[in-house]
Amino acid sequence: MSNDDMNFLSEITFFKELNPAEIEKFFSILKRVKFRENETIVTEGEEGYTMYIFREGVVQVVSHITLKVGSHKWSDAEKSIASLDAKQMSVFGEMSLITGAPRSATIKAITPCILYEINKDDFDALAIREPLIGYKIMKELSGVLSNRIKNMNGTILKLTTALSIALSKKKK
Repeated sequence: MSNDDMNFLSEITFFKELNPAEIEKFFSILKRVKFRENETIVTEGEEGYTMYIFREGVVQVVSHITLKVGSHKWSDAEKSIASLDAKQMSVFGEMSLITGAPRSATIKAITPCILYEINKDDFDALAIREPLIGYKIMKELSGVLSNRIKNMNGTILKLTTALSIALSKKKK
């Protein structure tokens, strides 16, 4: 691993609990991958067994929704949820790394991206060989997921409040 890679990983808050030797062991399971502009990185609904660490680039998070159009027709639409870069989010795909659950959204490269890919099997093997590293990473993943749930709860509250207001005005 180059000093540049070591410095990059050690500066990410996600890895703050790992010492340099642990970062080097963790880095050994990473695969550096590149995506071109407009290339799909992960697709909503597909089985997932990898997590990604941002090195550089910008991605768009997109989710499919089904809307009723008219009285008898339904239409599928793509809704952009967010555009993200390494400063906003250091990792994505963590649910698939932990559970192998299907992808909850599609992620597309808006600009050329360099990411580090972590395979679930490789991570599980490392966590068995190096339980302290596994614990530290899982602790950080728990924090990431907890923060995302907290943020989503706030968003849901805002949306349900807006819907209640809109429906109450419609009744009048």
